Amino acid sequence: MSGFLHGVEVLEIDTGPRPIRTISTGVIGIVGTAPAADADAFPLNTPVLVAGSRSEAAKLDMTDDRTGGGTLPSALDGIFDQIGAVVIAIRVEEGADETETLANMIGGVNATTGQFEGVHALLGAESVVGHAPRILCAPGWTHQRLEDNGNPGTYFANPVVAELEGIADRMAAVVIADGPNTTDAAAIAYAGDWGTTSRIYVVDPWVKVAGPGGVVDEPPSARVAGVIARTDNDEGFWKSPSNEGVSGIIGTSRPIDFKLGDRAARANLLNENGVATIINQGGRRLWGNQVPTADPKWQYLCVRRTADVLNESIQRAHMWAVDRAITKTYIDDVVEGVNGFIATLVAQDALLGGSCWADPDLNTAASIQNGQVWFNFDFTPPYPAERVTFRSHLTNEYIAEALG
Repeated sequence: MSGFLHGVEVLEIDTGPRPIRTISTGVIGIVGTAPAADADAFPLNTPVLVAGSRSEAAKLDMTDDRTGGGTLPSALDGIFDQIGAVVIAIRVEEGADETETLANMIGGVNATTGQFEGVHALLGAESVVGHAPRILCAPGWTHQRLEDNGNPGTYFANPVVAELEGIADRMAAVVIADGPNTTDAAAIAYAGDWGTTSRIYVVDPWVKVAGPGGVVDEPPSARVAGVIARTDNDEGFWKSPSNEGVSGIIGTSRPIDFKLGDRAARANLLNENGVATIINQGGRRLWGNQVPTADPKWQYLCVRRTADVLNESIQRAHMWAVDRAITKTYIDDVVEGVNGFIATLVAQDALLGGSCWADPDLNTAASIQNGQVWFNFDFTPPYPAERVTFRSHLTNEYIAEALG
């Protein structure tokens, strides 16, 4: 210590592990149309926070008889049937036809203003409203497969889902995609378009909803997004949303037969091919754990989301660690902080186990001299009990005991 002091001083030593907080997981990002919306409350291509408020959501349809149309009003109603979730709504302009509206939904970056448009506006949501959506959907615009005009019978994957896939990768989010709502074969073909990603959760068929004008068919994605948000809130992000109740519906757009143990049931056929569905078993339930990825390591939606939460929480918690001097104390502090966070998740049953350590092979003198330090962490998530098997044995060994 330099300088003279006659007395007492306190030196604050800013070392030690930092606590890591889990990111918010149940925030829904939804994109759609609402031609009769209050344009001041819901400007085009602008993220708007609707914190579980039906009165705020009502501004998406300002007509007296609630017949303003578009996809957003009914979609938010479907979400709020499940839970008063935090929703980030983005309204896009309805085009003259479906092709034009799909183009508006895809959006991009405005060459003049630099503003994100369409589904790309989700990327700017956190900077605008302070929340990053983790569950993405665009009801009414994700079920189409576009036919190749030059090759009849050949179809392209849905362009809105394709755009959302890249956005979800950047945001550590998942996409809830509506199936085509026609046949099982069509739903399975649709799911087959997404074998290279673990972020797309396909749900088919659509749902029947009773309204003032009678029974209507609606895309299920908004309600499924609400189910996931409710499951996160009530049970935890690591819990699969499968076998959770779906509120506010009276049926599905085509019958889905189901019986526990029946491999030939339609619900089982869809699940086997990466399509979630809705069954009627003591009430309407979401049924299906898997995404249609070809990689079995990432086949479960809840595993993908658990990894995202762990990765994103650790990344966001370490802004403090950037530009610090790389010392043994620094390395110990980072490792201890991450291991403490993992231990907390294990205690909550969010993880089965895991650990963090500094990589002894990559942390070479040259790497440290170049300002780069390496840490590894591994983890094991809890897996859903998708298949529960009881083995039944007929035996005569209890006869003597019973007859005494």
